[in-house]
Formats: sequence, structure tokens, C-alpha cells
Amino acid sequence: MKKKNVLALMLVGSMCATLFAGCGSTSTASSDTKEETKEETTTEATTETADAAEDTASGSGSVYWLNFKPEADEALQGIAATYTEQTGVEVKVVTAASGTYEQTLTSEMDKSAAPTLFVIGNQGSVSTWGDYAIDLKGTDVYNELNTDSFTLYDADGKAVSIGYCYESYGIIVNKTLLAQAGYSIDDITNFETLKAVADDIHARAAELGFDAFTSSGMDDSSSWRFSGHLANLPLYYEEQADGWTEAPSEIKGTYLEYFKNVWDLYTTDTAIDKSTLATGGYDAEAEFKNGEAVFYQNGTWEYSALSEVYSNDELSMIPIYCGADGEENAGLCSGTENCWAVNAKASEEDQKATLDFMYWLVTSEEGTKMMAEQFGAIPYKGAAESDNVFLADSNRLLSEGKYNVDWAFNYTPNVDEWRAGVVAAMNQYDAGGDWSTVETAFVQGWATQYAAANQ
Repeated sequence: MKKKNVLALMLVGSMCATLFAGCGSTSTASSDTKEETKEETTTEATTETADAAEDTASGSGSVYWLNFKPEADEALQGIAATYTEQTGVEVKVVTAASGTYEQTLTSEMDKSAAPTLFVIGNQGSVSTWGDYAIDLKGTDVYNELNTDSFTLYDADGKAVSIGYCYESYGIIVNKTLLAQAGYSIDDITNFETLKAVADDIHARAAELGFDAFTSSGMDDSSSWRFSGHLANLPLYYEEQADGWTEAPSEIKGTYLEYFKNVWDLYTTDTAIDKSTLATGGYDAEAEFKNGEAVFYQNGTWEYSALSEVYSNDELSMIPIYCGADGEENAGLCSGTENCWAVNAKASEEDQKATLDFMYWLVTSEEGTKMMAEQFGAIPYKGAAESDNVFLADSNRLLSEGKYNVDWAFNYTPNVDEWRAGVVAAMNQYDAGGDWSTVETAFVQGWATQYAAANQ
């Protein structure tokens, strides 16, 4: 196999959510009629299933899924068995050990019975594995997508892989406190309105008994929310303007004003003195749980902890509005490296069997139930609802046509070193320094770390 350079990107974490149970139906037919109808229906259903299984099996197609997520292995083994039982199509699931997916994929692709379904999760992998993937555009499973935000394309426009789950982050809102302050979610549609609401809450904090934003601690347990997640905003808008398809050797910092807008808001409309943020020691999650602030920047993964205290009616997640033109149409910051690809080297029968299986996963009751339980938010029209209100918010915004703010921070070279430089500069700024220090850490720091990573 020809080797290519792979863009080093950080992997995203996994998601987990619970699913509602489906409900049954009733009938008023007489007992005799019911029994006859039941017998006829059962016979017809059994015959149809058997015929379908025979038709599928006659094509000799099968599925081999090389799974990317070890924590989902047990559930995937179960759903594979269910599909085989219903259709007669063999589905084999092999799960790569954590952190070994690329090596396992390389090894498996060299075998005669290679995976028919595998993961191509970022543009670097598109460069490496794109020739091994069919064009998914126009397939039934592709047509079930409710957004194109998690589809990866090659230079020729081929849909190499499609996302099957994603995570999101934004500003978590305590709607109960927001209402007590005299506002609702509908009052916040862009940075201007977010700032107006936050400024007012902060000005009345003593009267209200709570402030606008939780703390923005800059110790290692918290700074990633800002040097990574908040920093994504200027990176995203530059990515969109300049059409990044791989990590650029240099960035311009064109939209760093957006970063400054939000950071100034976080560190002003809060009970915490920004000059103390560098030393850390704050617990923003606990502050939010205790009802000390209305707004808390974090992600869908926070639902489990916050649902211990709040009901779904009390929580919501809104985009991180930053002052960009047209941001009224922005969704949450959502991303994934969990993207399905179908092996172009597989037989036509295996490709068809694999596409049929993928379609079943995102449309059937059994498939969507498993997907919701194991992967949380999935970007498909028939996605099962989740108890995680933040995932529901994310999916709703995408379904409404809001644009996804993708994870451009995945392009960051020498990510830990670059972020450390940004954190140090932000601490200087909070201590009374000039904003140009942060701009330098962003722009010159990027070029320095890119050169170090590619020497």
C-alpha cells in the first residue's frame, strides 16, 4: 500500500445519551378476528422477511465493519446479530483497540477480506484513504443526512465519508435564572443581544443573587475551553474565508476581534476578578450547578452532570455569538472524526450489502435506537430523540438550516504547545497587558509550531 503523509489532528471524545422507549398500538377487533388477523399478518411478515433474506443472501454480499469506537463494541456486536437475523446478511464487526485505528486499518486493508465499512475521519485521512472509498453522493444513506456539515470530500468533490455522530459545544443557559432576570432564549440571537442581556444581569447581580457568566479559570482543568474551544471561532471564520483543506503553514488572525469580544464579555460580566484567573482553582461546573450564573461555556458532554441538578426544561445550549456578520444563522460548534466510508475495492455485492446496512442503521427502529444510545447525536432525518437536551438543541439548529461552526481547531499544529502560548498571552492580557500579545501568540505561535511539526 502506498503511504502518504497524514495530517496530525486531535481526536474528539465519544458521546453517550439515553433514548426514549417506543409505544405500541391497540385494536378493537373481536378476539376471533384478532387471532385470524394476527396469524395472517405473522405468516405474511415471516414470508416477506424470508423472501427478503433469500434475495439479499443470493447476492452473496456481506458487511465487515472496522469499528472506531471501542466503547461501542458490545452494542455493535448485538446490532450486527439483529440485522443478520432479520435479513440473512452476514455482518462482522471488528473493533480496533483505542489509539490503534490507523495501524489496524492499514493492516486490515492489506488482506483479501478487507473491511467494507471503515472510518475516514479528517482531511488528512482523506488524502491517505480517499482512493479506497466510493463516492457516497446519491446513495440512500447519504440522502438521509439532515446536514452536509460532517461530510468529507476529496479535491474532485467525491463524498469520501459521512459523519455518523457528532459532539457540540456552545453556551449552556440556565433558563430559569434567565427568566428571573426578565429574559428568554429568544431574546439572544447574536453577540449584540447576548452582550446586552449579560451586561444587564451583571449590573443587577447583587439584586438578582446571581451573575451572568461562570468563572473562566486558566489552569489546565479549564483553559482548554478557551485556548481550544473559544479560539475555534476566529480559526473557523478564517478557515471559511480562505478555504482551508489542510493545516496552513501560517494564519492571518483576520477574525481575532471575535475572540476578544467574547473573552472580554466572559471576564467582565462575572463575579470573578479576571486578574485571578491565571492561578485557577475555580470550578465553573459547580458554580453553574449552584445557580451562581446564567451562562456557562461547555459541551454536550456536560449533560450527565448538570441533569443531576436541573430538568431539561431548565437547560438549553445556544451558539457562542461573537460578532460575525450573519451569525443569527449560526448553529453550535459541532464536529466529529466518526465518519463512515465504504471500500471501493470491495465487490459490488459487498458494497451494496454495506450501503443497505448503513441505511438500516439510520432509519430502522432498532438501528436508530442503538445509534442514539451509543453515539448520541446523529445527523440523519430519522434520528431518534435523546434525553440529552444539548444534543437535541444541536440537532434542531442543524435541521433548521443553521450553519455548523465546525472544529477548525483540529488543524492546530503542535496543539499543546500552541495552546500553552495562547494561555500565557491571555493571562498577560488579563493582568493589564495589551491585546497584541494574544494576537502574536495566535499568529506567530502558529507559524512557529507548524515549522516545528514539519521540519
